[in-house]
Amino acid sequence: MRQPETLRERLAVVRERIARAAESVGRKPEEVSLIAVTKTVAPERILEAYEAGQRVFGESRVQEAAPKIAGLPSDIEWHFIGKLQSNKVRKAAGLFRVIHTLESSSQLKEFEKLAAPVDSLIEVNLAHESQKSGVLPESLDEFWQLASQCKGVRVRGLMTIGPNLGDPEAMRPFFRELRRLGDRFGCEWLSMGMSADFDVAIQEGATHVRVGSALFGERPG
Repeated sequence: MRQPETLRERLAVVRERIARAAESVGRKPEEVSLIAVTKTVAPERILEAYEAGQRVFGESRVQEAAPKIAGLPSDIEWHFIGKLQSNKVRKAAGLFRVIHTLESSSQLKEFEKLAAPVDSLIEVNLAHESQKSGVLPESLDEFWQLASQCKGVRVRGLMTIGPNLGDPEAMRPFFRELRRLGDRFGCEWLSMGMSADFDVAIQEGATHVRVGSALFGERPG
């Protein structure tokens, strides 16, 4: 079977995977938002995905994203999915529709200064990985309360970046745990799953999947 070569073909394959995963557990494919991750991807390639019908894109560096956002079609929905430094909150809030990486009181202090709230998700470090950001599960109650009281954010749900285990099935317990936490807090959105494992994430309740390499190929950094 011929491997998909063009970006349009790869996008079709990813969308088909989303549909199969959703339907396998009785969900509708349209319940899942595909975020095309464009870190280090040139604007020309992003435009190619746009012309193939993709409208939601994710960036993880405010400085890299700003010129791309300014130069690309205005109907793109941009999501911030990287580590958000407190001193970049105001800039990010002006660029992105959704912030996926809320995790600290210092961020909240900056969001508090905004004129209007930003749709946001709290990042949860489910595996207690010291090298990764995110609120630890045992601290989530307290942080949820703080974030919910912040007038600069509208908390829509939870996000996680699971450990790199090399086996999609090994990720299922982490996705299932985020879903459990999401149910507990009455979350609308769960952002989980990337190129290698988003099928499993969807089966466990993901509403947003972040897909980069399956669309644009492996990239540095």
